[in-house]
Amino acid sequence: MNTSQPVNFSANWKVESIIISVIFSIIFLVGTVGNCLVLAVLIRNGQMNTKTTNLFILNLVLADLCFIVFCVPLQATIYTMDEWVFGPFVCKAVHFIIYLTMYASIFTLAAVSLDRYLAIRYPLRSREMRTPRNALASISLVWALSLFFSSPYLSYYRQMDLDGATLCIPAWNIQHRKAMDVCTFIFGYLIPVLILGITYARTIRYLWTSVDPMQDMSESRKAKRKVTKMIIIVAVLFCICWLPHHLVILCMWFGYFPLNHTTYVLRILSHLVAYTNSCLNPIVYALVSKHFRKGFRKVFDCAFHNRVVNRVHAVQPAQTVSLVEAASSEGSNQSEGSSRGRLWSKSGRKMMTSTFMTFNVT
Repeated sequence: MNTSQPVNFSANWKVESIIISVIFSIIFLVGTVGNCLVLAVLIRNGQMNTKTTNLFILNLVLADLCFIVFCVPLQATIYTMDEWVFGPFVCKAVHFIIYLTMYASIFTLAAVSLDRYLAIRYPLRSREMRTPRNALASISLVWALSLFFSSPYLSYYRQMDLDGATLCIPAWNIQHRKAMDVCTFIFGYLIPVLILGITYARTIRYLWTSVDPMQDMSESRKAKRKVTKMIIIVAVLFCICWLPHHLVILCMWFGYFPLNHTTYVLRILSHLVAYTNSCLNPIVYALVSKHFRKGFRKVFDCAFHNRVVNRVHAVQPAQTVSLVEAASSEGSNQSEGSSRGRLWSKSGRKMMTSTFMTFNVT
């Protein structure tokens, strides 16, 4: 935005800042826990080397997790603090990671849509193409393209002093910023959404219009429908959540978007909706996929079991020591009573016997 325009905030902005901080905290907690659970399920599943879809979902989880961990807490400070306090390097890095993960997510979804289309439309002929090696090559291409399109944002933002305040704001001139934002919308949203729309439209058409009754009733076909349904929901949510962010930027450059309290709140809301997308995917996996639900239960059961076992192991040594000490003290008392009737040896040393009992605690 044009930072030369004055903005008069109301007195209740502190209350709104608290609300924003709470929402960002919820996004951070839900997104971190949810994506870590999905990551644990994928690793424990044991099918990472055979399922190309799992590799793409893993890449999507890593992109969302990087975005939540490195970007959401720092972005929250922009709307709750008066100044930027993290230095010039973080100012450049945080916005670079935002767009890097955004490109990685949308490009991964586009790659998954092509993978789903080939798996359903050409299940036999696509086996040679849909291999883990090719999936990893596609993921590498996704991150290479993401780096290419997001690298200009390393110089787009800069820490600057404005009217005595240290801010992290765009440093490019108006024309370059406009061209960059338009390119981001075209390559980071419009083209991938068109790819998603075309591939999933053809996939859905084939799934629901094919007339082979035997194939339609097969378990593999039903499984492919469920996986495709889950990926379509994830793609639709991404498109919906990131659309307000791009619309606000386009309205700022090509429409009427004055800098005031109302438009500032709209921009914050657009960012919140975009950031919420990174914590919605695990919820979709849990609601749609029974395999992920089973995986989540196994992770929770394993964590609970380990916690119980750790408690038992922590109690066992204490019980063993206390029982042994009791036995040794009892034995010493018995030895004192029996030693009174013993004779002294010629060397003057006293012969004492003690009885120790050992208890095994199970």
